[in-house]
Amino acid sequence: MFMRLKLLAITTVMLFVTAPASSQEVLNISSWAPPTHLINAGVWPTWGKWIEEATDGRVTTKIEYGLASPLKQFELVRDGVADAAWIFHGYNTRYVATQAVEMPNLGTSAEAASVAYWRVHQKYLAKADEHKGVTLVGLTSHGPAVIQTKSPLNSLDDLRGQKIRVPGGVGSSVGKALGVTAVKLPAPKVYEALSTGVADGIFMPMETQKSFRLKEVVPHVTIMPGGLYYGSFAFIMNNDFLAGLSENDRNAIIGVSGEKLSQLAGEHWDAADVDGLAAAKEAGTTINTASAEIHKKYLEIMASVEQDWVASVGKAGVDGKAALEELRSIARSY
Repeated sequence: MFMRLKLLAITTVMLFVTAPASSQEVLNISSWAPPTHLINAGVWPTWGKWIEEATDGRVTTKIEYGLASPLKQFELVRDGVADAAWIFHGYNTRYVATQAVEMPNLGTSAEAASVAYWRVHQKYLAKADEHKGVTLVGLTSHGPAVIQTKSPLNSLDDLRGQKIRVPGGVGSSVGKALGVTAVKLPAPKVYEALSTGVADGIFMPMETQKSFRLKEVVPHVTIMPGGLYYGSFAFIMNNDFLAGLSENDRNAIIGVSGEKLSQLAGEHWDAADVDGLAAAKEAGTTINTASAEIHKKYLEIMASVEQDWVASVGKAGVDGKAALEELRSIARSY
């Protein structure tokens, strides 16, 4: 009897140890843009496929909508309500180092900007520790922002006093330097603000002519050579979710993130800008490029913004001048 019980116990232990793991982890992603937006329609699904393949199906992803406003996504992930999310840095003033990629006149694609941004962040900007409380798994920038207005724009002075929606970060510094009356609200609210007269115009990339249907409410687009500014976003994950995975699965997720995820997002921003331009032209939007004279004047106006940023991040131990030089070098030679 004793031997039979002993053999049963040993068999049970062996089955427990050798049985293949059948549990599957679902990585819940919070997103705040419409399901049709490039991040939700392209970036998250592709990243999810990479994760599922890299973990042999042990980790899958699911996108959740409406969990919190765009401004609360960081806290949502930090507190474990969601396992991952994407955030726009301009919505919160605590992000300063991340403004490196936002500076005007980078003059590259979103893909080049995003890859350069990730590399420079890891080398320089991470010292500021602005994502403390979560795990940073990717960085990206939208393409060059453009000026979108209800009335034609003949000079920068035409913007003075106009109610312009600004995004935060360097985009808001642009508005201040140009003397606009700033309207601050999250991206999902811009169509309503423009259609109801709350705003006369907006600073956003070309893709929004289609993705946010701005072709219906702002019929004039002015392109600033080199980019009015760029936009900084991060992909973040909950620390406890990652810690709860096996080392192999944790490494697998990190392996398909970082620069790989950043590049993917940049590619999608660029494709969306192409689609946005086509939609704008089809809708009859007037599209002009600022003259060399206006461009020169704009850069002169914005020079102090860059200088102030370098001084500000220096207080956090970041060599802002070197970071900007390297970011531009990588992006422009990409």
